[in-house]
Amino acid sequence: MMLPEFDEIHVVSDLHMGGEGSFQILRETERLAAFISWVKEQRPSERVALILNGDIIDTLAEKGEDYIAIDTAEKIVTRIMEDPSFSSVWAALSDFVKTDGRFLVITLGNHDLELSYPVVQRIITQRLAGNHLESCARIEFSTMGAGYSCMVGNSRVFCTHGNEVDSWNYTRYEDLAKVARRLNVDRNLKSGEWEPNAGTMMVKDVMNDVKRKYPWIDLLKPEKNAAVGVLLALDPGQVKKIGRLLPIIGEKVEGNKEVDQRLSAEGYSVPPADKHITSSVYDLLGENLTQAVFHSDKNTAYSDDALLLEVENEFETGSAVTDHHDETLGVMSDTFDRLKALFSKLSKGELLRRSLQDWLKDDQTFTVDNQDETYKEIVSSVGIGVNFIVTGHTHLERAIEVDKNRFYFNCGTWIRLLRLTNEMLKSEASFKPVLEVFEKGTMEAIDKATFDKKPFVIDQNSAVCIGKHGNHVIGQLVHVEYTGNTVTPRVIQQFQR
Repeated sequence: MMLPEFDEIHVVSDLHMGGEGSFQILRETERLAAFISWVKEQRPSERVALILNGDIIDTLAEKGEDYIAIDTAEKIVTRIMEDPSFSSVWAALSDFVKTDGRFLVITLGNHDLELSYPVVQRIITQRLAGNHLESCARIEFSTMGAGYSCMVGNSRVFCTHGNEVDSWNYTRYEDLAKVARRLNVDRNLKSGEWEPNAGTMMVKDVMNDVKRKYPWIDLLKPEKNAAVGVLLALDPGQVKKIGRLLPIIGEKVEGNKEVDQRLSAEGYSVPPADKHITSSVYDLLGENLTQAVFHSDKNTAYSDDALLLEVENEFETGSAVTDHHDETLGVMSDTFDRLKALFSKLSKGELLRRSLQDWLKDDQTFTVDNQDETYKEIVSSVGIGVNFIVTGHTHLERAIEVDKNRFYFNCGTWIRLLRLTNEMLKSEASFKPVLEVFEKGTMEAIDKATFDKKPFVIDQNSAVCIGKHGNHVIGQLVHVEYTGNTVTPRVIQQFQR
């Protein structure tokens, strides 16, 4: 198989350029632009690639109610590139591709689906390379779900965003190709022809409303199951959106089946009939918040337990998620109305603390060798001939030796990362200072906050660097440090092949 060959590659992901004002979660744009310029200067006489490994822009943070931008995609992407908050990054990318021996690769994530459209690819290429044909030729888009493969020295590298194994956030690439075809032939997509995944529905239908008051919620990756409780703790009124919440859970169940099909050895196949996938209120709220809601009043413990069993049964039988117009919807709506009443027994702060405990449960956020689900699913789906596997998506950096010939990296994120600890969440008293910062509801308050003399927002921007060194290839997970206009990649973990 003939693959592109490089002497060195640098991979970053999850930049999330998009949104306006408090909806912007990328902070270190000056550092990112400087890092791109630093990569440009490496190995001046050799071939160097910069790979943007998904979620480079974030159209879900843009104004509008659509799950995917179609007719407005060109306008939205142009706005993001021209936004003063991000323009320095695009200027650095432009300088990069105009340099001999520098190559830019853009793969697709789940927040930037519009990058798959030919019209969007053309305006990005025009912005970065203008009419310089050699520079245009150094830009490559890999946006239809195949990931990106290349060679570095004698080692094969495979880069993919990672959402293809996430039942909340997988992409239906066949439908995405349909959108691109319609745009190319000047036809619109009919209503209902685009079915969003559960993560997209959660962001657009629920989370964006909460973000207007609590913009930091986006930093908690709230599409995770237990963190739904965080949303409800902050804004119990979200339970009124039962007509939206149930389809989200139903779509997540279908997402599990879709992921199973995509990763099967034969490609698309029907999941085993006996494979039973369930979702419940327990999954939604998490253990601590469920206990708080259903056991806060001993006099109603029995009826609350019975209610929980009833709800779980509805999810397990599929009636609550497979037919959104079923009479079960009325039952579930009543259930969540009762949940809202139960929420009133505890303060918002205590509900939030309990739900954050669930979000932090078994936390391995900063354990770089933790073999999380993304690692397990991706590695099991990649052939043994691939020596370096690089993902993103989870925002959690990873560096793992699969065996002596194969290595896995997750290149983390460039958005803000919050330092939440079990010590902060162990009691109402210990959580009070954190709650005060959260209730201010601004990114500025988050950025300025310190606990135990440490910044609340961790100074951590990650990249993966893989380069040829003599007869060996070395892969590194690095933190990009930036002091006095000088970029210094600090090596966190290194593997040599």
